Amino acid sequence: LTAADGFRLAAYRADPQERPRGGIVVIQEIFGVNAHIREVADQYAAAGYLAVAPAMFDRARPGVELGYDPPGISQGVELVNQLAPDQILLDLRAAIEAAAAAGKVGVVGYCWGGSIAYFAAAHTSIAAAVSYYGGRTLQFLRDRPRCPVMYHFAGLDKMIPDSMIDQIRAAHPAGIFHIYKNADHGFNCNHRASYEPASSALAFERSLAFLREHVG
Repeated sequence: LTAADGFRLAAYRADPQERPRGGIVVIQEIFGVNAHIREVADQYAAAGYLAVAPAMFDRARPGVELGYDPPGISQGVELVNQLAPDQILLDLRAAIEAAAAAGKVGVVGYCWGGSIAYFAAAHTSIAAAVSYYGGRTLQFLRDRPRCPVMYHFAGLDKMIPDSMIDQIRAAHPAGIFHIYKNADHGFNCNHRASYEPASSALAFERSLAFLREHVG
């Protein structure tokens, strides 16, 4: 992808077998565009969408794929902190433009990417956003989404307590909120110990119905 400032970043692209229903931009966790994120893109391609997963860390360090262990978490947080909001927005828009070749675009993000999905809803012309356990969303609450947003949170997630979810809900009462009582942070990722298959399947079913309504 090429951003408006000329910066080139990598992206993983998954194409549907048939004519696409629309585009989906998949935003990574703090671990990079790793196997999990590529599998999510493939999942949305199988559902009929052109899926694009931009390597959002490329401005800080190209080709990042980190482990889910403490060193990986530490490196991921460090990389997030190196990115300025205006850089994030430039790279988001490049990915959205690529996905828009298929029609309307939705953004789906996980963990850090869940917060960036909210950021995209407030600053771009996407049709819908889906945010999975985006704790950093609180940093962006001064900006109001300009499209429908669905939120997925985990009831056992100590990093995102009910008080944080309440703040997001108060700032965005029009949002659609789902809480998965038996799930923990990262419940959608089958590469993590916190994977919870029933919650993951239900969240995807809800996300797909939401995207069918707003994207196509």
